[in-house]
Amino acid sequence: MKLGLRLDYQTAPDSGALSLVREAESLGYDSVWVSELNGADAFTSSAWILARTDRIKCGTAVIQIPARTPTMAAMTAMTLGELSGGRFILGVGPSSARVIEGWHGDLYGKPLTRTREYIRIIRQVLKGEGPLEFQGECYHVPNTEPGSTGLARSLKSALVPQPDLRIFTGTVSPGGLAVAAEVADGVIPLFMDPARYDLFEGPLAQGFAKAGNGKDPASFEIAPSVKIAMDDDLDKARFEVKRFLAPYLGGMGARANYYADHARKLGWEDAMSRIQQLFGGGQRSEAIAAVPDGLCDQVALVGSKGRIRDRLGAWREAARNGCVGAMLITGGTPESLRFLAEEML
Repeated sequence: MKLGLRLDYQTAPDSGALSLVREAESLGYDSVWVSELNGADAFTSSAWILARTDRIKCGTAVIQIPARTPTMAAMTAMTLGELSGGRFILGVGPSSARVIEGWHGDLYGKPLTRTREYIRIIRQVLKGEGPLEFQGECYHVPNTEPGSTGLARSLKSALVPQPDLRIFTGTVSPGGLAVAAEVADGVIPLFMDPARYDLFEGPLAQGFAKAGNGKDPASFEIAPSVKIAMDDDLDKARFEVKRFLAPYLGGMGARANYYADHARKLGWEDAMSRIQQLFGGGQRSEAIAAVPDGLCDQVALVGSKGRIRDRLGAWREAARNGCVGAMLITGGTPESLRFLAEEML
């Protein structure tokens, strides 16, 4: 089991993020991941971290696909990979209609098709085997559509090829998991019960079969974000997890909320309906309180050191069975990062 550190959206020099990253690096953590939201660019934060560390890998979890062309994402990823000596990992995701249409002013339609084509184009650029050519449903390179100048020619990257640069997607939906297994090297679920790999197994198998070439779970990594709230006061610790989960369970997806759907599959049907109702009505505090204690215990590391130590057994078992490759710890403190390193590394 590898350990990674997932930062929140604040990586400013005075935020304490860099000292936490350096602590994780000194403890043997494999990677650090930076998020992206409206206003926070993950590539810039990654460059800042990579320039101030020596060994730890840095990934984006995740960049918003419609915010950049696939070739722009490939250019930036390859540049960071080259400058860091191969320590950069590219994480991508379609984001949500609310962000893409409300912030970027782009259309959100067909997120799965867009994700598949996006990664396929990036793969072509990374391989550098010839001029880039791709004609799909969402992307056309070179673009010779009506209204174009007619001057486009296929181009090739000027950088040394980096075919081994790893690409992850962020998703928990069945369709998203299938696409991840088909075209990516791994997936970053926002949360996961380590004992419920069955919720991932079917969609992943579907994606591996579509990929062909013998692709299977051995060549694919599941790296869930795992919220940690280490405190002897269990109610206080659970509140931190509830405050983290509630906006995703209640506020994401005007038409479909895949996070809530995933929680329903974990056994929390009635609670999800309640949380979405409260969150949609502007009752955020009540929505947070409605997140079940049991869900917190399933998907996070909560409570005293002894309680968390017991829960780590399920994660070790998942790693032994090949169901989880890394835990990306979110909400970590120097003390909790050290504790996890002592227990898991």
